[in-house]
Amino acid sequence: MKSIKIIIFLILVPLFLNSCNKDIICIDENKIEEAKACTKEYRPVCGCNNITYSNPCVAEGAGVMSWEEGECN
Repeated sequence: MKSIKIIIFLILVPLFLNSCNKDIICIDENKIEEAKACTKEYRPVCGCNNITYSNPCVAEGAGVMSWEEGECN
């Protein structure tokens, strides 16, 4: 029984430590371009900040560093 607790501990601690890494940058303020020329094409992307942008160009202009295709849930 004691060995099971140790195994569980050894599995959970790295998972917990990994989830605490919040150094990931979502918005790069140096890349924000308010006057960026983008098309009005609607091809939604979900930014890493959980905001839906009308297309990748608009997301880039907002300084978003990563996104996924489609609207945010």
